[in-house]
Amino acid sequence: MSAMPHTTSADGTTIAFSTTGSGPAVILVDGALCHRRFGPSGAVAKALADRFTVFTYDRRGRGESANTPSTPDREVEDLAAVIEAAGGSAYVCGVSSGAALALEAANRGVRIRKLALYEAPLIVDAAREPIGPEYLAQLRALVAEDRRSDAVRLFMKAVQVPAIFVALMRLMPSWSSMKAAAPTLVNDVALVEPYWRGKALPADRWSAVAVPTLVLDGGKSPAWMRNAQHALASVVPHATSRTLDGQTHMVSAKALAPVLAEFFAG
Repeated sequence: MSAMPHTTSADGTTIAFSTTGSGPAVILVDGALCHRRFGPSGAVAKALADRFTVFTYDRRGRGESANTPSTPDREVEDLAAVIEAAGGSAYVCGVSSGAALALEAANRGVRIRKLALYEAPLIVDAAREPIGPEYLAQLRALVAEDRRSDAVRLFMKAVQVPAIFVALMRLMPSWSSMKAAAPTLVNDVALVEPYWRGKALPADRWSAVAVPTLVLDGGKSPAWMRNAQHALASVVPHATSRTLDGQTHMVSAKALAPVLAEFFAG
């Protein structure tokens, strides 16, 4: 994967990105704690490179991008800057909270040609317990106190990673990378936590999305996650839904990439 220096967001923040392949531009938007060198985007980019020029980027505060004051609004501007660097428009795929960010960008008129969303973490019914507004306040407090491990653990609890797995993860080298990105969890949670209450999604929340949208879920993901994707597809204009058999929230590039290639090329 060939490195490119950076692009500059609206507030002057430098956003690092890389490209691979050739063809129409596709931008991959990572979920919580991930960046170009830590997470699923690299494998997906490689799998798409025979048909597309694939852009992966470090969301601000992660990897090689600048760590400047951040809000979801600024992150929308960052994605817009990467799209501008890609030629002014692009296909976009967001995964997990990256799906929520990509969807918000499309809703604000960022120049996205087609939009693919994999398992935005929303809670829309009683299939799992809801999460109240105190969660985000607690996360902000942990970040403000620089209690990064505690912030990561709190996030893992919300996404239902078993405690034993979290304990094992703390012994792995990847825990340092997650701790480094812990402050960025505030943005990821802020994007989705209004829709963690176990209630139906607002019918008009994303009514300004004007591009074809594919909402994806994994066939082995829990019912609450799958239900949320079907609900999201029902309220986003021009959206269709599809289930990837055998997949969980940790979707494999082998399963995801062919579906993206078909959708973006269609």
